[in-house]
Amino acid sequence: MLADYGYIALLLIAAITVPALILLLAKVVAYKSKRPDPDNVKSSTYECGMQTIGSSWVQFNFRYYFYALLFVIFDIETVFLYPWAVYFRQLKFFGFIEMLIFILILVVGLVYAWRKGVMEWK
Repeated sequence: MLADYGYIALLLIAAITVPALILLLAKVVAYKSKRPDPDNVKSSTYECGMQTIGSSWVQFNFRYYFYALLFVIFDIETVFLYPWAVYFRQLKFFGFIEMLIFILILVVGLVYAWRKGVMEWK
Protein backbone atom coordinates (compact mmCIF):
# COMPACT_ATOMS: atom_id res chain seq x y z
CA MET A 1 0.00 0.00 0.00
CA LEU A 2 2.82 2.39 0.81
CA ALA A 3 4.46 1.60 -2.54
CA ASP A 4 1.43 3.07 -4.32
CA TYR A 5 2.08 6.40 -2.63
CA GLY A 6 5.69 6.20 -3.79
CA TYR A 7 4.51 6.09 -7.41
CA ILE A 8 2.24 9.06 -6.79
CA ALA A 9 5.10 11.00 -5.17
CA LEU A 10 7.37 10.17 -8.11
CA LEU A 11 4.74 11.36 -10.56
CA LEU A 12 4.22 14.55 -8.54
CA ILE A 13 7.95 15.27 -8.52
CA ALA A 14 8.14 14.74 -12.28
CA ALA A 15 5.05 16.90 -12.84
CA ILE A 16 6.65 19.79 -10.96
CA THR A 17 10.24 19.34 -12.15
CA VAL A 18 9.69 19.05 -15.91
CA PRO A 19 7.73 22.32 -16.37
CA ALA A 20 10.12 24.12 -14.01
CA LEU A 21 13.09 22.95 -16.07
CA ILE A 22 11.42 23.95 -19.32
CA LEU A 23 10.69 27.45 -17.98
CA LEU A 24 14.23 27.76 -16.65
CA LEU A 25 15.69 26.64 -19.99
CA ALA A 26 13.52 29.15 -21.87
CA LYS A 27 14.69 31.92 -19.55
CA VAL A 28 18.35 30.97 -20.03
CA VAL A 29 18.02 30.79 -23.81
CA ALA A 30 16.22 34.15 -23.92
CA TYR A 31 18.93 35.71 -21.75
CA LYS A 32 21.78 34.26 -23.80
CA SER A 33 20.36 34.93 -27.25
CA LYS A 34 21.24 38.16 -28.99
CA ARG A 35 18.15 39.77 -30.47
CA PRO A 36 18.22 42.80 -32.72
CA ASP A 37 16.62 45.96 -31.45
CA PRO A 38 13.07 46.36 -32.81
CA ASP A 39 12.43 49.26 -35.14
CA ASN A 40 9.22 50.89 -36.32
CA VAL A 41 9.14 49.10 -39.67
CA LYS A 42 9.45 45.63 -38.17
CA SER A 43 6.97 46.40 -35.40
CA SER A 44 4.26 47.71 -37.73
CA THR A 45 1.38 45.52 -38.82
CA TYR A 46 1.27 44.30 -42.38
CA GLU A 47 -2.05 44.61 -44.15
CA CYS A 48 -1.74 44.01 -47.88
CA GLY A 49 1.06 46.55 -48.15
CA MET A 50 -1.21 49.50 -47.38
CA GLN A 51 -1.33 51.74 -44.36
CA THR A 52 -4.43 51.35 -42.23
CA ILE A 53 -6.92 54.18 -42.24
CA GLY A 54 -8.56 54.95 -38.92
CA SER A 55 -8.49 52.71 -35.91
CA SER A 56 -7.66 49.05 -36.39
CA TRP A 57 -9.55 48.19 -33.18
CA VAL A 58 -12.76 46.42 -34.18
CA GLN A 59 -15.37 45.53 -31.60
CA PHE A 60 -17.40 42.39 -32.26
CA ASN A 61 -20.97 41.92 -31.18
CA PHE A 62 -20.97 39.93 -27.95
CA ARG A 63 -23.78 37.71 -29.24
CA TYR A 64 -21.22 35.85 -31.36
CA TYR A 65 -19.79 34.49 -28.13
CA PHE A 66 -23.22 33.36 -26.89
CA TYR A 67 -23.81 31.45 -30.09
CA ALA A 68 -20.35 29.93 -29.87
CA LEU A 69 -20.91 28.82 -26.27
CA LEU A 70 -24.29 27.34 -27.08
CA PHE A 71 -22.76 25.48 -30.01
CA VAL A 72 -20.00 24.08 -27.79
CA ILE A 73 -22.52 22.97 -25.16
CA PHE A 74 -24.68 21.09 -27.65
CA ASP A 75 -21.66 19.78 -29.52
CA ILE A 76 -20.41 18.25 -26.27
CA GLU A 77 -23.85 16.74 -25.80
CA THR A 78 -23.43 14.79 -29.01
CA VAL A 79 -19.99 13.67 -27.91
CA PHE A 80 -21.51 12.24 -24.72
CA LEU A 81 -24.35 10.58 -26.62
CA TYR A 82 -22.05 8.47 -28.79
CA PRO A 83 -20.48 6.29 -26.03
CA TRP A 84 -23.89 5.95 -24.43
CA ALA A 85 -25.31 4.65 -27.70
CA VAL A 86 -22.45 2.17 -28.06
CA TYR A 87 -23.00 0.69 -24.58
CA PHE A 88 -26.77 1.09 -24.53
CA ARG A 89 -27.53 -2.65 -24.20
CA GLN A 90 -25.11 -3.10 -21.31
CA LEU A 91 -26.41 -0.07 -19.42
CA LYS A 92 -30.01 -1.25 -19.67
CA PHE A 93 -32.79 0.74 -18.04
CA PHE A 94 -30.56 2.67 -15.61
CA GLY A 95 -28.43 4.01 -18.46
CA PHE A 96 -31.54 5.03 -20.35
CA ILE A 97 -32.94 6.97 -17.37
CA GLU A 98 -29.55 8.57 -16.72
CA MET A 99 -29.32 9.81 -20.32
CA LEU A 100 -32.88 11.12 -20.18
CA ILE A 101 -31.94 13.17 -17.11
CA PHE A 102 -28.83 14.46 -18.94
CA ILE A 103 -30.86 15.49 -21.98
CA LEU A 104 -33.55 17.04 -19.77
CA ILE A 105 -30.94 19.25 -18.07
CA LEU A 106 -29.70 20.41 -21.46
CA VAL A 107 -33.25 21.08 -22.69
CA VAL A 108 -33.95 23.14 -19.57
CA GLY A 109 -30.79 25.14 -20.29
CA LEU A 110 -31.86 25.66 -23.89
CA VAL A 111 -35.34 26.83 -22.86
CA TYR A 112 -33.79 29.18 -20.29
CA ALA A 113 -31.47 30.68 -22.90
CA TRP A 114 -34.33 30.99 -25.36
CA ARG A 115 -36.55 32.81 -22.85
CA LYS A 116 -33.74 35.17 -21.89
CA GLY A 117 -33.53 36.20 -25.54
CA VAL A 118 -30.06 34.87 -26.16
CA MET A 119 -31.18 33.14 -29.37
CA GLU A 120 -32.64 36.32 -30.87
CA TRP A 121 -30.45 38.44 -33.08
CA LYS A 122 -31.24 42.14 -32.67
